[in-house]
Parts: sequence; C-alpha cells; structure tokens
Amino acid sequence: MKQILMLMGLCTLLSYTSCQSKKETEEKEAEYSVTNPVKKDTSITKEYVSQIHSIQHIELRAQERGYLEKIYVDEGQSVKKGQLLFKIMPKLYEADLQRAQAEAKFAEIEVQNTKSLADRNVVAPNELAMAKAKYDKAKAELALTKVHLQFTEIRAPFDGIIDRFHVREGSLIDEGDLLTNLSDNSKMWVYYNVPEAEYLDFKGKLQSEGKPKVNLLMANNQLFDYPGVVETIEGEFNNETGNIAFRATFPNPKGLLRHGETGNVEMTVPLKNAILIPQKATFEVLDKKYVYVVDKNGVVKSREITIAAELPHIFAISDGLSTGDKILLEGLRLVQENEKIKYKLQKPEYVLSHLELYAE
Repeated sequence: MKQILMLMGLCTLLSYTSCQSKKETEEKEAEYSVTNPVKKDTSITKEYVSQIHSIQHIELRAQERGYLEKIYVDEGQSVKKGQLLFKIMPKLYEADLQRAQAEAKFAEIEVQNTKSLADRNVVAPNELAMAKAKYDKAKAELALTKVHLQFTEIRAPFDGIIDRFHVREGSLIDEGDLLTNLSDNSKMWVYYNVPEAEYLDFKGKLQSEGKPKVNLLMANNQLFDYPGVVETIEGEFNNETGNIAFRATFPNPKGLLRHGETGNVEMTVPLKNAILIPQKATFEVLDKKYVYVVDKNGVVKSREITIAAELPHIFAISDGLSTGDKILLEGLRLVQENEKIKYKLQKPEYVLSHLELYAE
C-alpha cells in the first residue's frame, strides 16, 4: 500500500512538472513580432490598356475610273517605296495622251508658221500671240493627260505592308474607291490613357529625368523585347473620364507588332511619402484589408486599411495607418480581437530588408 502511494505521488509530481514546463514553453512562445509602418519615396509599375498603331497607316484609293487590269502584290506582303501595286486599264488614257501629243505638235507648227509670217509683216503680232497661247494650252493639256495616265498606276508611297484587298482583278473601279491599306510598321505608336493625378506626377518626373522608358505587355502576356519611349502627351483631358492620352514609340525591327493590336503599357509611377507595410501583416475579410494594431497596453485591435498600390512583398497604404502604429507582423491566426499579448518590436528597416523590398 505504501509503495502504491509513493508511485501515485511520483506520477503526480511528474505530471505537475510536465504541465508546468509546457505552460512555461507556451508563455515563452507567445511573444509576437510587431513592427511599424515606414514612410519613404518609392515607385510602382502600373499597367494601362493600350492601342497599337503604325507610325503611318493610310488608305490607297483609285485616282481614276476604269477596270482593274493587274494586281502586282499580295495581301500581307512587304513592299518598297515606289513599287507598282495596281494598274487600272490605261487604254483610254493612252488614247487621250496620243491626242494631246498631236494637238501640241499641231500648235507648235502653227506657232512656227505664224512667226514666219509675222517676221515678214504678213500677219499682225496679235496673231502670233494667239498662236503661242494655243500652243501653251496644248502643252498644258498634254501634261494633264500624262498625269491621268500616271494615275492608272498605283505605287507605294513608302515602305510598308499591304493590308487586305477590297477589289479584285477585273473589277470596275470608280475614282476614290478603296483598294487596300498600307502600314509602315518600322516603328509603332502605342496610345494609352493616364489619370490626371498620375499625369501631374509624371510631369514632375519628366522635368528631372527626361523622357521615361516604358514596356509593352502583349496580348499573350509576354513582354515585347524592345522598350518604348513616351514622346508626346495629348493636348486635352477627357472631361468624362478625367484621363489624358499618352503616346509611346516602340521600335519594331522584327515586324512582330501590327496595326490594330492591343496590349498593356507598363509605366513606372512615383509614390511620394508612401506608407509601406509587409503584405504578410495583412488579412482579408469580405474583400477588405485589415491589420492588427497593438496599442500601448499590448491589446490587439483590428483596423481596416486602404491599399494604394502593391509592390513585391509589400503594400503602400493610403489610409488607416501612420508610422507611429505598431502592427502585428506574425501569428495573425493565433490572436483574437482585444487579446492582450506580449510582443517584441522589430525595426521596420530590418523587416523590409528581409522581404526583398524593391523600392528605391
């Protein structure tokens, strides 16, 4: 019986010691890391929906009426400046040219004969002047018919790529009919809209750093190989949207970009005096972001925050926090509202340096 009592006492002692040790361990582990938000200048990369245009994109239209005799190129073909693209049946205009040449020759002979007579005072000087005027008119008519004949040949005004045909060989074409489009894709103009506030920040940066470079994220979510440069800004804001159009120029040496494509321009936007916190210090409830703020008594209270921008591993906060607040850094799921905790304050510079912060 005595041995049984001693055994029970030993078990009780061991149990007490184990519980006490566990309690001490829990108390020791219940110290949480907190930190402060930090205020600093940084920048973010924003995306803007964009439209891609060729630096030259024109319509090629017929300048004369007639049947389309020949198409010398194909859709999507690259052409050189001056290359023959279309020919409208020139027979009528060739006949007009021959007629005009004959009339000009006749008028020239008439001038020579009248001059010979005028030199001998057979005719009045006015008759010679009339003959010369007829000759000048005939020469003008000849030049005009030559122009009309040239208009039966449609040539490329610059190097470019032929678009879809709107006519086929043998089609009867009227003056002004659309034949096709021609695009110069050596460089591309990319247009996108920027809000007024970001425009003002951009102008400030532009004065200090010059024309900034931007990137183009194509429709397949791949970055275009060549960066572009913001070269111009539209003259007026859109009163309905509050945006203003920017235009960036991208080189296109491989011809990958085509007129009419879409994409997203990635532009670096400065953030002045931004309040930064680690992303891992936040949690979400019903699409709203919160942090746990630790007051001077060590009591945890949740607080809603407004995210201004997202960077790698961190959030820029526009409302809800100041640099004097203490926010819970870890153990967000282990604490409850109004719970008093033990904490260890970590310097924000140390915390951010271990989050692979890419702010400047």
